[in-house]
Amino acid sequence: MASQSTGSRTKTPLVFNVTRQPAELVPPAGPTPYEFKELSDIDDQDGLRFHVPVIMFYRSEDEHSTRSIITGRDPAKVIKEAVAKALVWYYPFAGRLVEKSGRKLVVECNRKGVMFIEADADVTLEDFGEPLQPPFPCSEQLIFDVPGSTHILGTPLILIQVTRLICGGFILALRLNHTMTDAPGLVQFMRAVSELARGAQSPSILPVWERHLLRARDPPQVTCDHPEYDEVVDTNSTVSPVDDMVHKSFFFGPTEIGALKRFIPPNIKASTFEILTACLWRCRTIALKLDVNEKARLICIVNSRSSFGPPLPSGFYGNTLAYSSAITSAGNLYCNPIGYALDLIKKTKAKITQEFMMSLANHMVVKGRPHFNVVQTFLVSDVTRAGFDELDYGWGPPVYGGNVVGGTDFVSVYIGLKNGKGEKGILVPICLPKNAMDIFVKQLNGLLSELPDHPIFNTRSSTSISSSL
Repeated sequence: MASQSTGSRTKTPLVFNVTRQPAELVPPAGPTPYEFKELSDIDDQDGLRFHVPVIMFYRSEDEHSTRSIITGRDPAKVIKEAVAKALVWYYPFAGRLVEKSGRKLVVECNRKGVMFIEADADVTLEDFGEPLQPPFPCSEQLIFDVPGSTHILGTPLILIQVTRLICGGFILALRLNHTMTDAPGLVQFMRAVSELARGAQSPSILPVWERHLLRARDPPQVTCDHPEYDEVVDTNSTVSPVDDMVHKSFFFGPTEIGALKRFIPPNIKASTFEILTACLWRCRTIALKLDVNEKARLICIVNSRSSFGPPLPSGFYGNTLAYSSAITSAGNLYCNPIGYALDLIKKTKAKITQEFMMSLANHMVVKGRPHFNVVQTFLVSDVTRAGFDELDYGWGPPVYGGNVVGGTDFVSVYIGLKNGKGEKGILVPICLPKNAMDIFVKQLNGLLSELPDHPIFNTRSSTSISSSL
């Protein structure tokens, strides 16, 4: 059965020391043009003007000695050299953002470089527990926010920290300015780094800029509804109070997903993402005890790449994600079966077309590049297939590759993970006030009550999987 994911971690939070070398700037290893390159009108919306952290844990080379091609080499040095080489092709990442009239973001390709930190930690990979899952202890030490480096304008667009562990393994953590690219684009860049680290002469997929493909029309023409951005938004106001918050992570394996799929109405096809999201949205809304007349918003982050015809060029690494919302009353979620929420989710995903994306680009220009509405919102993002868990720099693929923090008070990131039995599944971090979390767990138990060995989600303390991040 699935369970609240605590793995084999002890109840005592893991604490360790990290010794960092001074941060340095890594420029491209070869000549690159000095020029200004505009971001698309999808890239520079307010909802993407933040830095997103990603982390990958690697075992020691001794454990992969039969296939490691760089035995005895320092991972920090190998990766830093590969980053410099990759920046010859991906030179905009070595530049800095400037803002023009209309809040338009432009990359000044000036070769200043990405920020790189070399570090050592007095901890082993095993100390992090099994299975590895966010949130990770001392994560602020594994991806250090160098003072002055976190602004959107005029600062490094990528920060990379490679931390060696005393067991011979290492951790590669990075922080990306999200306006530059989305998860597929970041994986494309880091795959180029990994290929060059393993001895390739050039990336297997060459980068394509062409951000004009997602530029607003002249004059702008908004042809679709974009309720995600309709209201004036206080981006610091969410559905939950900031105090008394509890983090728990829930693992949904094949058995649990199969049980949830029994709520799919007859003759309706639904993906794992859709039925899981429908169940979580309804349970969460009930847990928060929203008034029946209050709006309940679900925002799905949808990758629109497959919606374009002709397709976007191979190698395009701009943002192609869309914030697509389903809006209903809390009362409708309370009173209707899960199939009601499922239908809303299927419809909100289906509206993401090429025309929707072009309309969205125009909407950004007309409305001043607004932030999406976060009030009474549950935002979900599926990165189970992003590819962070496949990046091999010569030490084999990571034990874990994905988000550093999987959830906030209104965001849950679905992460692909294997449980202790080796079963592939989806880890869903949830953050709620304590009382609401107790109700949420009870609601999940109710959905899966027909499974043997129920309950699957207990109410044990989550201190071993929570930390002050």
